This record gives sequence, C-alpha cells and structure tokens, in this order.
Amino acid sequence: MKMWSGRFRQPLDPAFERWQRSFPFDRRLLPFELEASRAYARALERAGVLSSQELAEIVHGLEQIGKRAQADSGFLEDDEAEDVHHFVEKQLVALIGDTGYKLHGGRSRNEQIATDLRLYVRTTIDQLQSRLADWLEALLSRAQRVGDAAMPAYTHTQPAEPVLVAHWLLAYVEMFLRDSERLRDSRARLNACPLGSGAVAGATLPLDRVALAANLGFDVPTANSIDATSDRDFILDFVQVLSVLAVHLSRWAEEMILFSTREYGFIALPEAYSTGSSAMPQKQNADLLELVRGKAGRVIGAATALLVTVKGLTLAYNKDLQETQEPLFDAAQTALSILPLATGWMKQAEFDLARMQQAAQSGFMNAFAAATYLVERGVPSRLAHEAVGKAVKLCLERVCRLQDLSLPDLRRIHAAFDDDVYQALSLESVLALHDVEGGTARRPVNEALQKAERRIALLRGEVHAHA
Repeated sequence: MKMWSGRFRQPLDPAFERWQRSFPFDRRLLPFELEASRAYARALERAGVLSSQELAEIVHGLEQIGKRAQADSGFLEDDEAEDVHHFVEKQLVALIGDTGYKLHGGRSRNEQIATDLRLYVRTTIDQLQSRLADWLEALLSRAQRVGDAAMPAYTHTQPAEPVLVAHWLLAYVEMFLRDSERLRDSRARLNACPLGSGAVAGATLPLDRVALAANLGFDVPTANSIDATSDRDFILDFVQVLSVLAVHLSRWAEEMILFSTREYGFIALPEAYSTGSSAMPQKQNADLLELVRGKAGRVIGAATALLVTVKGLTLAYNKDLQETQEPLFDAAQTALSILPLATGWMKQAEFDLARMQQAAQSGFMNAFAAATYLVERGVPSRLAHEAVGKAVKLCLERVCRLQDLSLPDLRRIHAAFDDDVYQALSLESVLALHDVEGGTARRPVNEALQKAERRIALLRGEVHAHA
C-alpha cells in the first residue's frame, strides 16, 4: 500500500513509478531511519499516542528489520518500496500488524528524510575525521623521521629557496588540519533535529522536541518547521568541505607525481600502489595518485550539482530535493575511499633524501640569503637585490655557483661583500636564516612538529569521543 494513495483514482504510470523511486539509493539510510524511528516512537509514547506495549512492539520490530538487513543483503531488494521510509513501514506492518502504522502519527516523510540525512552526514564526518587522523599521523611520522634533510621549495614551479623536508611535509599537515576544522564546524552547524517539524507547519501532536533531539544526539531541535523540512544547507556545506579536501588531496597527488619522475627523482613510487603498462615493460605508473587527482573533479562536480539543484526552489519541501542525495552519497564515499589509500601510499613511499639535499644546493637558491647578507650590512634592499642579480648573471656566464665566485669578483659587484659571505651562502646558514615562527629553520620546525602532534592528538580524542 502506498503511503499517500487514498485520494488517487488511477494508479501511477509504471515507468514513472520506477523512475521516481529513491529506494535504490536511499536504502543506505536504513540504519538512520531505524534510529530516528525508535526515537520518534518513544516521543509518541511520552505524548500518550502509543501505549507502552505498542512502543515495545514497534521498537522490537524496528530492531528485527535492522538485524535482517545486516544478515541478508537481498532483504533490501524491494521493487515496491518507494523510499526507505516506505520500506520500513512495509516491513514493520508485516512484522507486528496495523500497530506499525501508528509510528507515522503526526510525522511526515519531509522531516524524516531531513533527519536521516543529518544523521548520515554526522556519522560520515566522524568517519572522515578518523581517517584524516590516520592520514595526518602518516604525514607527521614521515616529517619526524627525515631529520635535517633539505630540499628545494618552489614558487611558480621554479626552484626558490631550500627548506627542510620536514617543513615541506608540515605544509600538508596544516592543509589537512584545516579540512578537519571545516568538518568540525560543519558537524556543529548540522546538529539540530528536524523531527517534530511535520510536513511544513510543525507537529500536530504534543511532542517533546527537546527530549527527541537529545535522544538522537542532537544539540537542539530545529527552530523553524518550514526551514527544517526544506533545508539542505548542511549537505551543501559538507560537500563543499569535501571539495576542498579533494582539491588538497589532488594537489598532494600532483606534487608526488612530479617528484617521482626521473627528472626530479625525490620519491620512489611504492609498487603496492602502482600499476604497469600493457605495452611498455619498464613502466611503473602512479595510478593511485592519478586517480586521487582525477576524483577531485568528481567531488567538485557533486558540489556544483547540489548548488544548481537547490538554487531555484521555493519553500518548503520539493521533490527536487531527492536529487541532492546521490551527489552527497557519491562525494562522501569518494572521500572516504581515498584517505586510507593515500595513507597507505605515504607509509610505503621512499624518499631519496640525498638527492633532495643535493637539489637544495643547486639553482642559486641561496641568492635571497646573499641579498639578506648585504641588507644586514646596510645596503638598501632593492640595491642588494640588484647586486645579487648581477652576481647570478655572472655565474650563468661562467656556469658556476654563487659560492664559486671569488671575493674580488663579488666586490666588483658591490663593496659590502666580505670573506664571511661564503659561510652565509652555505645550506646550513641559508636554512638557519629563517628562524621565525612558521619558518624553515630547525628551531621553529621542531616546535611546529610538536604543535602538530598535539593538534592531531586532539583530533584523535574527538574521534574517540564521537565513536
């Protein structure tokens, strides 16, 4: 029996009926539908709509549905259920009889789906935070193990200045910690309970919405029934966060791809996360990294689809909102699937620290240090920049490094150069020059490692608290 068929004189067109059903994809919401339904049944009992015996029957029936769904994958193959709400009602009535229909008293599918989706997003955020903690720990562990090794840092994809490898890895730690913070913010904003909103105007039964919200782990009930039944901001917010996370993963993958090429040679691809070529026997391809980079477009596409879906909708619920579910599910599952694989890749990838160190001492990456040397001796910054630029030009003509120029050569360019300039141009001095918070000198990097460890530990604690 349909949940709405009483006023209809004709059956649905069969093709339309199949086409408009959401159960093939919203059945993944079954655990949340059952959880919300148990809480709602308790609210009905407190409101005097259900007897204690009826409540016990309904709760037991809902538990049986959940157990059967876990034990029998074919249980969810239902060609008649319109959506997950209809499926649960059908199964409940089959188990306990007409008492099962009482569960829908004062309730609308509009508030049900809004609640189920909030529960789904909240749970997915908790799962993502756990996987982000694993990923961040893998990055931090690698940063802690590389010691004082240096590498080139790049601007405009050109060698710029040397940095500690740990400093480079900590840049990714910062990036993904921001993603974790965005997920935390998103979770806080969505944690209001729509149940009791009815179809649009609010429940017609004397429900204790505060107790109902608390029963489901929500902070508060939603404030407005019209907004609650049509709001999908929490999905837009969440998938936008996922799109930024996917972009960050894509940037990481791109850099790993570049650094694993023979031209760079900084990283050896782990074979467990690579594939070969069917034509060229020598090839080892960075397939995991390429797919991570490619799937970013998929998540960004989901965020765009969601915005376009809701942009022209009037208040309150419209069937268009059904189309917000599949982009949400796809983006969430894509992000959940990437993080453990990226973590495994990072744990197995090998860094050629010697080659990175060598590269950090080539390409005039001590030029800024040379200019700073002159500034510290009273030379105006712009003139120091020009003088070192002339020194670089001379090196290009002679095919040598700055430190290979003789002191007379340097003094012909500017009289402020002295014997101690060669110590200032060493890799150790160039790195030590950046001894400010957030810089690449050993002291601030050690402090940053400790701070990152504490922040990741706090994230891990939040994960355990929500488990």
